[in-house]
Amino acid sequence: MRSSILRRGVVVATLLAATLALAAPAYAATGWVTVGSDRARPLDESQGLTVIRRGGTVEYRYTGVGTIPADVAARGYDHVGDPDSASGWYVEPYQRGDQNGKMFRAQSPSGAWTEYAHPLASGEAYNNSWDAITPNGTWMLAGEWGTMDRLLGFATPGLNPAAVPGATLPLAFTVRLDHPVRDVQGCDFSSATVLLCSSDDPDGTLFGTTKPLLQVDLSRAPDGADVTGHVTALRQLPLSSGCSGEFEVEGIDYQETDGTLRVIVMSPSICVLFDSKTWRFKQG
Repeated sequence: MRSSILRRGVVVATLLAATLALAAPAYAATGWVTVGSDRARPLDESQGLTVIRRGGTVEYRYTGVGTIPADVAARGYDHVGDPDSASGWYVEPYQRGDQNGKMFRAQSPSGAWTEYAHPLASGEAYNNSWDAITPNGTWMLAGEWGTMDRLLGFATPGLNPAAVPGATLPLAFTVRLDHPVRDVQGCDFSSATVLLCSSDDPDGTLFGTTKPLLQVDLSRAPDGADVTGHVTALRQLPLSSGCSGEFEVEGIDYQETDGTLRVIVMSPSICVLFDSKTWRFKQG
């Protein structure tokens, strides 16, 4: 009798494992290994980060509610997302509290700022969570909040003549994803056709884990026309704090110079002030 029960238990466990394997996409074979962390300040290091290289200077630039200029906030832009940089240009994404349009604010290598307003296209969510500039600098991707099956594509301010200073910046193309993503807070290119993205997904049903690091493999390098993207979950991002509760995954940055990936994770409750972190990873 005991032997029969054990055999039935093995069969049930095997069937359960097979069902779970079908229910959630498998993680990629090559993972990202945590190699360290730095404290992330909640006011000015809580939304995103990028590295700006101009000549021989290197600047680590973060965004947060404390980095929004007073004149920008006065015009209704109350949220800045995860920025990116290429060829000395720096671009940060803004959204309005009244949900009426978006704006990309670009800084040239000389330090001058220019704004590029983006009216919402039909069906477009008002959120402007992040931007990611292609390695050749010509095109820029951005993302919406919630459960989405696409990414948005634009001409890059300052680096693409199609982005005209003083004019509105229209939607140029979309990236059609083969698997939905939820609450993506940042993406960055690791190559011409590969994006790494940080997801604040609190549910876990899309990929079998909450707060995943995602990879999007594009069918070709962005060229201004629609492109497709294959989505893979790589791992759960670190959730480590002295407080229990809901973590918030934020922006992401990949540095091709040394292969370091950085992702901001804000801690729950009062610990957001003390032990929020920018985690560092290397590919294993």
